[in-house]
Amino acid sequence: MASAEPNATKLFTRAQVAERSDSKETWLIIHNSVYDVTNFLNEHPGGEEVLLEQSGRDGTEPFEDVGHSSDARKMMEPYKVGELVEEERTSANDQKSKGPTGNADDDSSSSWRSWVIPIVLGVLATLVYRYFINTH
Repeated sequence: MASAEPNATKLFTRAQVAERSDSKETWLIIHNSVYDVTNFLNEHPGGEEVLLEQSGRDGTEPFEDVGHSSDARKMMEPYKVGELVEEERTSANDQKSKGPTGNADDDSSSSWRSWVIPIVLGVLATLVYRYFINTH
């Protein structure tokens, strides 16, 4: 007696997801998982336009850029219909997310530079000003 495995995850290609990209059938990819958000369009707090804009494609980067809460991530679970086939998945490095696993070094160095440059310019301006006041 052969039966299908009940917990088997359905696999989809990017082309299959791209075929479902309108308001009648809206699918998108987030972190290699495929979601059918058709029934969520009217409920999405950001408006249905946001989902329709990403429909049929990988919306991981815009999803992470918005900074969805853990509650929002839990709300997604019932809409998951499968995952991308292994060959078409992107690695975690390709899906750079903000936060501790993102580019912390780049963020801290640019923050550091944003303070040092104005301070150095201020000191230089003060020295130049004093030089001209003392010589005249």
